[in-house]
Amino acid sequence: MCILAVAALTGACAVVKAPYTVVKGTVKAAYYTVKGAYELTAGTTRLVYKVGSFTFKVVKAPLDWSLGNGDIEAIDGIDPKEAIRQGRVKCSPYTVKGKTYYPMSVAEARSYKETGLASWYGYETVAKNRGAMTANGEVFDPEGLTAAHKYLPLPTHVKVTNLENGRWVIVRVNDRGPFPSDHNPASGKRIIDLSAGAAKRLGFYRQGLAKVRVETVELRREG
Repeated sequence: MCILAVAALTGACAVVKAPYTVVKGTVKAAYYTVKGAYELTAGTTRLVYKVGSFTFKVVKAPLDWSLGNGDIEAIDGIDPKEAIRQGRVKCSPYTVKGKTYYPMSVAEARSYKETGLASWYGYETVAKNRGAMTANGEVFDPEGLTAAHKYLPLPTHVKVTNLENGRWVIVRVNDRGPFPSDHNPASGKRIIDLSAGAAKRLGFYRQGLAKVRVETVELRREG
């Protein structure tokens, strides 16, 4: 049975205009074998699964942990942690510094493909607190293969290719960003913020930025 990386995302999602690219018409995405469950469900607090050669470890964060991105003011019109507790995050609108962002629909996410700048974030986020929670309530691991995106449903799996050296990796998008910062407004133009671990795999950890191609992938359960 074929399972899309976004297939487990349920509920109505608003279709809005936003600065991302979706491919028109029929899209034939690459298939990747999934070994193990990859979605947290009620009563599940930990997952370990593989997509191809990439291993993912997902842990549900305690609700008393701080959000890694403290600038998220509301999700789906309510307090971010309450939205996480109620499971109202996936493709719900959210507000950062007074600006509301409208994630793409599940249908749009299936054909998403975009080229632009990638950055990375990691240790500084965890260092601020005893631990950091992503925008969908998962433990943020700087060395994991994860990413933040402003418009993709959470979670979604994407293939990220460093166009400067040809390296690629599959990451789990489980957070929101990157957003314009007070000292660098241009940072909001970057299309994806990768974990430090993903940046190392892609070979741009030291330089900080890289031109990348981001595209959703289709997952197939083993067996």
